[in-house]
Amino acid sequence: MAQQIKIKRIYDDNAKEDGYRVLIDRLWPRGVKKEDAHIDQWLKDFSPSSDLRKWFNHQPERFDRFKALYREELDSKKQPIQEFLKNHKDKKITLLYGAKDETHNHAIVLQDYLKKIK
Repeated sequence: MAQQIKIKRIYDDNAKEDGYRVLIDRLWPRGVKKEDAHIDQWLKDFSPSSDLRKWFNHQPERFDRFKALYREELDSKKQPIQEFLKNHKDKKITLLYGAKDETHNHAIVLQDYLKKIK
């Protein structure tokens, strides 16, 4: 069975179907209590660098350039990313993010990246 990797806003209700829940934001999401987050792991290092995140600033017109720059950052972390996938190969993984924009965010880029390097 191919590994399932999906994305979901951390503000959405957790569900049994989520499987292994991984927060992929560098900063803790506003308004979410740690005990209510139901996360299995927090991977700050898989999120965009602070400089890239601040530059992007959730501006859709910058998304294409953001994707390219973020993929470069991910390429520099390929070994720990592959290790993470290997260690969770038999699990459904849900990448959790806090951004309001469900179309232009780093979770979409990371999900695509993870599916391609498996």
